[in-house]
Amino acid sequence: QIQLVESGGGLVQPGGSLTLSCVASGFTFNNYPMSWYRQAPGKQRELVATIFTPKNTKYADSLGDRFTISRLNIKKTVYLQMNNLKPEDTAVYYCNTRGGTVDYWGQGTQVTVSS
Repeated sequence: QIQLVESGGGLVQPGGSLTLSCVASGFTFNNYPMSWYRQAPGKQRELVATIFTPKNTKYADSLGDRFTISRLNIKKTVYLQMNNLKPEDTAVYYCNTRGGTVDYWGQGTQVTVSS
């Protein structure tokens, strides 16, 4: 059974940083791309970043270079380092992997950027 468990969300002031973690189980982690998505209130879920290998990553154009996705295969964990956070980054952040045509999701972790 595939499970994705996110952690690391919270309340942060504008300009602050957070690192999200997602621990995976139930599949051969090394073989799969991992992604972070986010969903703000009243908006559609959107892709934030995807990592295939440490040197093969992609990001939403709107983020600039503020976010960094990484993975540690030995710990079956994917991370999202978020810097210079803005109020518009407020959302529930979800970990994702895809097996064939099936998407698997974590439960999400809330990130709130507010002074």
